[in-house]
This record gives sequence, structure tokens and C-alpha cells, in this order.
Amino acid sequence: LAPVFKYFLTSKHKTNTVMLFLTAQEGDDSNFDPTSYFFGFMGAASALVFANLGSAYGTAKSGVGICSMGVLKPELIMKSVIPVVMAGILGIYGFIVSVLLGQNITPDKFTNIEKTGDEFYKGYAYLAAGLCCGFSSLAAGLAIGIVGDAGVRANAQQDRIFVGMILILIFGEALGLYGLIVALILSQG
Repeated sequence: LAPVFKYFLTSKHKTNTVMLFLTAQEGDDSNFDPTSYFFGFMGAASALVFANLGSAYGTAKSGVGICSMGVLKPELIMKSVIPVVMAGILGIYGFIVSVLLGQNITPDKFTNIEKTGDEFYKGYAYLAAGLCCGFSSLAAGLAIGIVGDAGVRANAQQDRIFVGMILILIFGEALGLYGLIVALILSQG
């Protein structure tokens, strides 16, 4: 079965949408299996979804701490936004990996293969890359959220804890960065 791509233009409410349908053409003796596309796109989706879950949790949890601390010491609010910014960066990691994987999932890269099974290798590599980045960013978001919440509250009571909180947040952010690096390496294979 070989993939045949058909483009259909549909018009709804004066906007043109291009839809891509992947169908199989019978009678060809190629051993291509289109499920490798599924694994590749699942990698791209999981990178973005899980990274954004971590980013959202870190932002929400830190934001609650900032709001609670801001009632007593409103002058420290801007200084305490650092955990929220660091959590937001995690979403960018997932976005970068998702875009890179999405651009690499093209018919010519999956159908012009040298030996049978290479298309599965690429699909699985992209899935692994997406899961690496997504789950690492999710774990980092959990760490940043918990440390950010407790850290900004503690900083309102003791000013000297600020540097320690920043160091802990940096090591939490590093977890997401490790996942990004490994995902980039896996996606190049």
C-alpha cells in the first residue's frame, strides 16, 4: 500500500480550508504503513500538551502564593513574579519541539526510505522526543509551582531566602531543559 495525498478545497463561511486526506492505493507492492505518521504526530502533540500542563500548573500554583503574599507585602509582588516567568518558559520548550517535529513529518521523509521499518523508526523517534520534552516539562512545572508557592510566601517573612529560592527554581527549570535537549537529539535521528 502506498500513500496517495489528495487535497480538497472546501469553502465555508467565505474561508477556504485545505484538508489533507491520507488514503491507501491498492495494487502497489510497497510495504509502507501510514501508522508511522500517527506516532510522529502524537509526539508533536504530547510535547505541546504535557509541557503546557506543567507550565499552567507552575503558573497557577506560584500565582496563588504571590496573591497570598501580596496581601501582606504588596511591594514584593514584582520581585516574586520570577517563578511564573520560569513556568511560562516550559510551555515554550514544548512549542519548540512540537513545531520542529511537525515540520519533519512530511511524506517525502516517511516514504523515501532505504529499508523496511525505517518509517517506524522515525515515527517512534518523534514520539519519544515529544514524550521526553513533555514529561520533563511537566515535572519541572510541578517543581516550580510548589517551590514558587512556598518560596514567595517565605520570602515575605524572611528576605534572605530569596537567593535560595531562585537557585531551587533554576534546578527545577533544568529538568525541562534536559528534556528539550534530549528531544532535539532524538528528533534529528
